[in-house]
Amino acid sequence: MRVAAIQVSWWKTVGVAAIALMGVWASTEAAANGKSEGVLDGTFDTIEWIDLIPPHILEILMNPPDYLYEIEDGSLEDQISSQISNTIAAAEDDAYQQALVSTEVRAEMDGARVRIPGFVVPLEFDEQQSVTQFFLVPYFGACIHMPPPPPNQIILVDYPDGLELRELYMPFWISGELSTTMSENDMATSAYSMSLKAYELYTE
Repeated sequence: MRVAAIQVSWWKTVGVAAIALMGVWASTEAAANGKSEGVLDGTFDTIEWIDLIPPHILEILMNPPDYLYEIEDGSLEDQISSQISNTIAAAEDDAYQQALVSTEVRAEMDGARVRIPGFVVPLEFDEQQSVTQFFLVPYFGACIHMPPPPPNQIILVDYPDGLELRELYMPFWISGELSTTMSENDMATSAYSMSLKAYELYTE
């Protein structure tokens, strides 16, 4: 299962290096100790992050402009600050840059019952320090150590029962009902939300 299925050039444009396969590095100890929480009360379709992107936006992202290949690795232009500045400056008239910050969603995902792997970015906690609201993102460090992915690659998840998160680098399978509802806070903007039904530590 690919967690970040878009080309590495997409992530390079916003100054990050994508981990294309979560299973390459996912801890075998985490997998062995994983347990399900919550109740699965129906069928959930396993999806990839790429399935949340509208086809016309995906087509743009999979065909990046030539200027991306002209940037030398390690150069000043390749630094995060420069990349973010370039994204902001070009967003108004560059289809690729617009796609990188797109809030467009796939309407048919509204109400879909899905299972998707990802990383937890905590937003709210209960008294036991369990996570009751979080962003689910496709790669580790998003919104914290690295710039956020496009809004249509972020899911705002509510879980009043609380998710136990021992380490930020622990990936999870998250199951629930999607909604095409946009939410925004100081950390990031999400184009999807989810009512979580169950979660478990990631295994392939």
